[in-house]
Amino acid sequence: MKTSTPCGPAAPAPVPVDVLYRDHQPWLFRWLRGKLGSPFRAEDLAQDVFVRVMAGRKQVHAAQARPFLRTIAHGLLLDHYRRASLEQAYLDYLAALPEPQQPSAELRAVVVQQITALDRMLAGLPDRVRQAFVLAQVDGLGYAEIAERLGVSLSSVQQYMTRALAACYACLEE
Repeated sequence: MKTSTPCGPAAPAPVPVDVLYRDHQPWLFRWLRGKLGSPFRAEDLAQDVFVRVMAGRKQVHAAQARPFLRTIAHGLLLDHYRRASLEQAYLDYLAALPEPQQPSAELRAVVVQQITALDRMLAGLPDRVRQAFVLAQVDGLGYAEIAERLGVSLSSVQQYMTRALAACYACLEE
């Protein structure tokens, strides 16, 4: 009489977040510090990675831990660099203004926060919506030109712009 055998090895158990943190936070911190050059910013981003892990509630297996954490950290690094680039562009613009037109430090901080929020909002839009918005607002193209460039109908461009402008309005109202 034959005994039944399992179809394969048992699937590895997911790693609890506290174990994931204990086993991988030091490595992740060193990796981020090497990328950023700042231990303070690296510590902040490492913590953000684990906050994302907890918020995502995705099960992580030991063999996948480092690639998984590195993928999250890489996305956060890209966000960090994009925000820093936007902030620097704004500060460069302000530096070129005559002294009497310089905004207060408080207003600068508010504008940087709004720019960062708008950037996050734009990154969350579908590609076509974001492309149409950038072509209209940055490149100054009209809807017909945008439709031609994107290979879509004029009504699609109108829908994209309505969606993008509504997202901008909602973002700035927060």
